[in-house]
Amino acid sequence: MSAPLWQPTAELTSRAQWTEFRRRAEQQTGRDLSDPIALYRWSIDEPAAFWELVWSFAQLRGDGPGPALARGAARTMPGTRWFTEARLNFAENLLRKSGGEPALIFRAESQCEGTWSWDELARAVAACSAFLRERGVRPGDRVAGWLPNGPHAIAAMLASASAGAVWSSCSPDFGARGVLDRFGQIEPAVLFAADGYFYNGRAHHVLARLDEVRAALPGLRETVLVPWVSPDPVLARGVRRWDDALAPHAGAPLAFERLPFDHPLYVLYSSGTTGPPKCIVHGAGGTLLQHQKEHLLHVDLRERERLFYFTTCGWMMWNWLASGLASRARLLLYDGTPVLRQGRIRWDLADEERMTHFGTSAKYIDAIKKIALVPRQNYALSSLRAILSTGSPLAPEGFDYVYECVKEDVCLSSISGGTDIVSCFALGCPTRPVWRGELQCRGLGMKVDVYDENGKPVRRQ
Repeated sequence: MSAPLWQPTAELTSRAQWTEFRRRAEQQTGRDLSDPIALYRWSIDEPAAFWELVWSFAQLRGDGPGPALARGAARTMPGTRWFTEARLNFAENLLRKSGGEPALIFRAESQCEGTWSWDELARAVAACSAFLRERGVRPGDRVAGWLPNGPHAIAAMLASASAGAVWSSCSPDFGARGVLDRFGQIEPAVLFAADGYFYNGRAHHVLARLDEVRAALPGLRETVLVPWVSPDPVLARGVRRWDDALAPHAGAPLAFERLPFDHPLYVLYSSGTTGPPKCIVHGAGGTLLQHQKEHLLHVDLRERERLFYFTTCGWMMWNWLASGLASRARLLLYDGTPVLRQGRIRWDLADEERMTHFGTSAKYIDAIKKIALVPRQNYALSSLRAILSTGSPLAPEGFDYVYECVKEDVCLSSISGGTDIVSCFALGCPTRPVWRGELQCRGLGMKVDVYDENGKPVRRQ
């Protein structure tokens, strides 16, 4: 058998949050769970104990939580109800850190760049939330974002969640029909939109499309415009600039509606390849708990580390990226052409901002492999310790390329999930080796199998 491409050192293994979680699980159960397979089996055999430990380990804020499963509750899916005694707010858990350190670092193809500190982000969320409440937004109402992947999208989402509203977003490169196929189903009360976006060296203006979208959303109470391609866009009647909408609420306190664990948080959409996109609703508690499990245990994300994923606001990885704030990590946001400067733009960001977790797609890795880009020749990448790849399976040759041309000492995790769970079925593990062409492990708490053509599980263990 060939050697692994990467092997964690004893020091890395001992410091990993996976290891600390495993120790706590052993104390709780009195069992030896040092084998990752044993920990996984415990997580699916005893789901209530597992998810209660995840809540405790992540130190989530909320009322309760009470038992993960009420006595006598169904343990089959669908039908299971989780943490029925708990009340929480998603945004409250993402804004637990404060101060002047960076929370959001953003760049755009237009050379637009900047940093929002934790305090600046909190002030924007507080003002935006107060604006939404003033406009009559209540728990369960829908708020939509047609925005680039920048700080305004993060702030508007958190403001929506803080008020108990349901957030849904898509990218500004969607045409009016694509937007209405999605937002037309959810009847948003408020729409946050940009005046355009930059892609492939050009500014693309969308104000005409915005007028078409607004006219087809009869329940819309307010539209807030984020100037992105023009500092002074012409506003249609009934549209406010971001700064103008928030200014009257400057200094508003952060206020969080603590709601039931399964209160809806997001509406995401299926791809639309077999008819109109289907709405998929995700609850606040489940999304938070699942993302915390993945970030803390499978990705080993820590306070002040710098998490990047190349995504638009129309892909579930944007929601996944945003949750990195709950781990008190800094988010690196980029909007624009994925292969700007022949694929180097992402590595510029990685080196200059000392990126620790680089998230991308298998397609991108294949693309830069084909053009023979060798990042290790031009970039130190000294802080980079994890590369995450998803969107499609990463070919064995992609694994070879990363370790030969990017960095030898890095945990490469090919991860797999989906919009339907806004998270992952299979992920990385910071305490296990990386083998060529293989995903490292199934997600803890996720009963996952691979089946053959006869419906039989195919497994080695």
